[in-house]
Amino acid sequence: MTEAAPNTRIGIVDDHDQIVRGIRATFDDQPDLDLVAAAGTVAELLALTKNLALVLLDLRLGDDSTPTDNIAQLSAHHIPILVYTSGDELFLVREAASAGVLGVVRKNSREEELLSSIREALRGNVVPSIDWAAAIDSDDGFVDLSPQQRRVLQLYAAGESQSRVARELGISSDTVTDYVNRIRARYTAVGRPAPTKTDLLKRAIEDGWLPMPRRRRRKPPR
Repeated sequence: MTEAAPNTRIGIVDDHDQIVRGIRATFDDQPDLDLVAAAGTVAELLALTKNLALVLLDLRLGDDSTPTDNIAQLSAHHIPILVYTSGDELFLVREAASAGVLGVVRKNSREEELLSSIREALRGNVVPSIDWAAAIDSDDGFVDLSPQQRRVLQLYAAGESQSRVARELGISSDTVTDYVNRIRARYTAVGRPAPTKTDLLKRAIEDGWLPMPRRRRRKPPR
């Protein structure tokens, strides 16, 4: 009895055409890898096909979707995911790692490393990397929050009021208060107290739940 050929149908979600073209060119010389679909969003990819053995997923897309939502959509169709990203924003990598992906590969990785990671992911194995290790590192001082706690922290620490956070998440203000108090208690328990909103912002940035604020470039004088 002849064994069925392994499914090597791969999709990519990335809204940069040059990245997709680069992946296609890389796959041209790889007879065991087949890039069958590319799209700028997960919804567009799934509209093309759901018969995929693996998806390469960028974390920063133009539709403002979150890694958690995108990974959930793909996982609902039992499609494994390998993050393919610039890796500049640890909070997105950490979010993806928490949501359940096989690994993280940087876009500036060598071709050999990329292909090896893809083949490992196609076997269903976790793909180890420095970025992956940093994302899932949970030393004694790190506070690993639940998805809802992260959403509350991200909104509240970024400057939203408790009432606005409540409306955004569809929960009561009292529930938001309870979440914030629990988050503060968890940081206090590991010796990293966050009694103020500014402290919570610092902790969220330190743990990769929020990006590092970027300085605005001053316009040159006319």
